[in-house]
Amino acid sequence: MSDQIVFLLQLVITGVAVGAVYSLMALGFVLIYKASTVVNFGPGELVLFGAYVAWATILNMKLHLAVALPLTLVVAILLGLVIERGVLRPLIGEPIISVIMVTFGFASVVRGVLNMTWGSDTRPFPALFSSQPFHLGPVPVSPVHLWSFVTVMVLLAAFSLFFKYSLIGTAMRATADNQQVAQSLGVSVKGVFALSWCIATVVSALGGIILGSVRGGVDFSLADYGLKVFPVVILGGLDSVAGVIVSGVIIGVLENLSGGYLDPIFGGGVKEVAPFVVLVLILMIRPYGLFGRKDVERV
Repeated sequence: MSDQIVFLLQLVITGVAVGAVYSLMALGFVLIYKASTVVNFGPGELVLFGAYVAWATILNMKLHLAVALPLTLVVAILLGLVIERGVLRPLIGEPIISVIMVTFGFASVVRGVLNMTWGSDTRPFPALFSSQPFHLGPVPVSPVHLWSFVTVMVLLAAFSLFFKYSLIGTAMRATADNQQVAQSLGVSVKGVFALSWCIATVVSALGGIILGSVRGGVDFSLADYGLKVFPVVILGGLDSVAGVIVSGVIIGVLENLSGGYLDPIFGGGVKEVAPFVVLVLILMIRPYGLFGRKDVERV
């Protein structure tokens, strides 16, 4: 097998692994939108929060991974409750622009608190997976990327089964379809809103932990990964859980191929821009995404 083909396969495999993490982070975005039609403009800060809390519990508090990771998720759930109950619930019935600006503002608050608490220096993050590469045929593969992909796929499958078959998942889907009908059937719509934010903060924290392990460090540039959520959800569809799983992988592979082949030609920067070029094109051609529902208004 030629070196060019091996290089291409390496880029694709790495892109799939990173794209799976994008899908996980985008899942929280879609859940919030489906349940409450709120657009969360602070996904990057939620990723950052999870990564820093995990770093603090593992390295600062010297807790074992079996204790530190669940504790991180509990703290993420508490953050989700604070956002929904303390910040967004009082805004029910207010103009949507007010809600959007509040998510912007709260994201800035989270970033500021993290900066005051731990500073902006890069913090070493413990390797959760082996760093010794292995080979799939002639293609060297990093165990970090492989196990990250496997972990994310297991989590996405678990969440998908939860939404489809559990009673709570059914209530969330009912609320997403029609809040008034769901409430008339005894579903606590406010409870669903709170649960959606809790799940969003948990999956964002998991994404931050996985990205911290892949990068080997945690700093404020992790928040930039949260921006990749927007191309993923637009490509997959704002209201499609299955769509973000597929589109996350597409964006991850596209980003990696752009970095491998176009960055050397243009002197860098294409990898960071490519997902947003896709965002603009999708908005022009198919604004409801590949799997999103096209709403039709009758007048």
